[in-house]
Amino acid sequence: MAIKNHPNVTILDHPLLKHKITKLRDKTTKTNEFKSLVREVSILEGYEALKHLKTTLEEIETPLEKSMEPVVDRKSLCFVPILRAGLGMVEGMLELVPGCTCGHIGLYRDEVTKEPVEYYCKLPSDISEKNVYLLDPMLATGGSAIDAVRILKEHGAKRITFISIIAAPEGVEAFCKAYPDIPLVIGALDRCLDERAYICPGLGDCGDRIFGTTKGTTS
Repeated sequence: MAIKNHPNVTILDHPLLKHKITKLRDKTTKTNEFKSLVREVSILEGYEALKHLKTTLEEIETPLEKSMEPVVDRKSLCFVPILRAGLGMVEGMLELVPGCTCGHIGLYRDEVTKEPVEYYCKLPSDISEKNVYLLDPMLATGGSAIDAVRILKEHGAKRITFISIIAAPEGVEAFCKAYPDIPLVIGALDRCLDERAYICPGLGDCGDRIFGTTKGTTS
């Protein structure tokens, strides 16, 4: 599959985004800076991912006069991070659109089978009426993202966009094969997965680096 030409795959190309992702990759970047960079990258990616939002007109009063101006319906949006690393992206998204509903899906990758295992799910009851933005910093094999979309659909979600900071070609291909109609926004497309199904060159274990739980650099 020609990933860069896929109609629903957007690989962002902005110098600020590239710079910040480079800092995320650097193993010397400490926890606090790493966490801030994830938030900043999420803002940059969210700006692109949310560009199709519809607006309605609302009457406001400027210092000079009353005026009908466009506003986004925040009630129509829902951000859903895949726990735990996806939590690092929520703050940035909420900075763009404060007050939006959030859900949570908990998945972890079995170290032996490499398959995702669900351990938590909490979503708004009216998710079928929402524009859902699924958040996970890393798209490796694609298993967790595919499973998370399945869970969202089982709960009635109809309009879903997946946002990831870095992705492996194998994961993008698997995701697009499973859900060719779901938009995928990526900050950087990496080279490949290694024999352990880790993204290369990658940025390490994003969850561990956000929360400072290990000193390792694997992803």
